[in-house]
Amino acid sequence: MGYGGYSHEAHEAITKARAELPRQKVFTQKSCHPLMNPHGIKLREARDSPAHPNSVGVVFALDVTGSMGQIPEQLARKELPTFMQTLLECGIPDPQVLFMAVGDATCDRAPLQVGQFESAAREMDQWLTWSYLEGGGGALGTESYELGLYLAARHTAMDCWEKRQRRGYLFMTGDENPYPFVSKKQVHTLVGTELDDDIPLARVVDEVQRTFEPFFLIPDPTRAKRCERDWRNVLGDHVVVMEEPGDTCLVTAGLMALCEGAVADLDALAKRLRDKGVDPKRVGAVVRAITPFAASRNRDGAPAAKTQAGAVPQGDGDSGHRR
Repeated sequence: MGYGGYSHEAHEAITKARAELPRQKVFTQKSCHPLMNPHGIKLREARDSPAHPNSVGVVFALDVTGSMGQIPEQLARKELPTFMQTLLECGIPDPQVLFMAVGDATCDRAPLQVGQFESAAREMDQWLTWSYLEGGGGALGTESYELGLYLAARHTAMDCWEKRQRRGYLFMTGDENPYPFVSKKQVHTLVGTELDDDIPLARVVDEVQRTFEPFFLIPDPTRAKRCERDWRNVLGDHVVVMEEPGDTCLVTAGLMALCEGAVADLDALAKRLRDKGVDPKRVGAVVRAITPFAASRNRDGAPAAKTQAGAVPQGDGDSGHRR
């Protein structure tokens, strides 16, 4: 998938038309859409085409439990065109976006939903709004994020990796902890695949990191208190604590721009955002959220520390993305 051209104007028209509609008029599914049911899935593919010769696969794995429905709504009503426009203006011309919805497989009816990689606005929007915002979730402080990681690791194929050895991106939103392993029984029930055994979470993360640059986005500092530490044990500096859910698209676009080398550092990113008319307060919030990750790559704009001999240590830049 991933064919068709992208039009920012067409995408904005779609989102503006529904900006004031109630949620149930935007997300109309009362159960998992048949085309987003992962049972029997083989691969979701992000492939090059004449219109998109340098495709980059981007997965948005959205927590759709009761406390997290705000982010899918914001994407559908306003923010997704901002993400795409920011990437295009930063010189990343061929993103292909796949939407996944994640809940809790111990209690939800549709804990795992998956669309297709798309380049065109209407198709991209279609998969997003076909997502069933079940609004469930468990009461144990965990959700089935590990199933989303499993699906990305074993059921996607991307030309950016296969042809160019450049990883795609996975942005998972959430405010709870993952389960410690991928359940063999749940995979059989939901995906139809037979596993030999349960898969430890650390192994799934290792697998997904082979082809993706995975980030876990926590909506705000309050919710970070209950899950940030455990997620940092899993993903390290790829855990990003935002100041509010509305920053999701600018934060994800900023992370991609840094990893792709489309902007040199956070100062350059901030200037890009201000130049495109983003409110300075929002620019500040985005920069603060990304700073820990950027600093780990020596891309935060701060002067590099000198060694005792006076030499400047060489950071890995964006080598975490290129292999």
